[in-house]
Amino acid sequence: MVRPALLVDVDGPLNPDAAKPYRRPEGYRTHRLMTPRWEAAERRRLAWWGTPHKAPKPLRVWLNPEHGPALAALLFDLVWATTWEEEANSFIGPLLGLPELPYIAWSEPRPEPVGGVFWKTPEIVAWAKGRPFAWVDDDITDADRAWVAAHHPGPALLHHVDPKVGLTAGDFAQLAAWAGSLA
Repeated sequence: MVRPALLVDVDGPLNPDAAKPYRRPEGYRTHRLMTPRWEAAERRRLAWWGTPHKAPKPLRVWLNPEHGPALAALLFDLVWATTWEEEANSFIGPLLGLPELPYIAWSEPRPEPVGGVFWKTPEIVAWAKGRPFAWVDDDITDADRAWVAAHHPGPALLHHVDPKVGLTAGDFAQLAAWAGSLA
């Protein structure tokens, strides 16, 4: 039997970026990251504001070091499903103690959402090719669940994560139970 894939978004599930900016959630550590993609976006922003001479500010990311071992212990093949794409392997994985993981390379330009379906959803289903998968993201809605049910022939769990809190013990328990139910 093929193990299910666990498709992991970074911002929201691993980096609770909607938490109060002045209060790091318990168990998380602060990291200041300057990825090539972030630096390019910051330089465009500074140029647009008429201050191209200013140095770009690093991105603040909160990560819980316990999440890496907890993800690795699940009965899934881990896959990055994040706009960080390959940069997740260089910047996020090492901080969590994760090995290099496959990642989904998103289409450019990104498709417009249709009928409330998140733009990632059709690309994830195309990537999965019928393989069982669970997906953790903070942008998942019932529209995405309905779209996957209509277009994906295999088992799928679309698990919404509160971006103010990030992944919790309850989320890990649900993922483990779902993966166990497939065995």
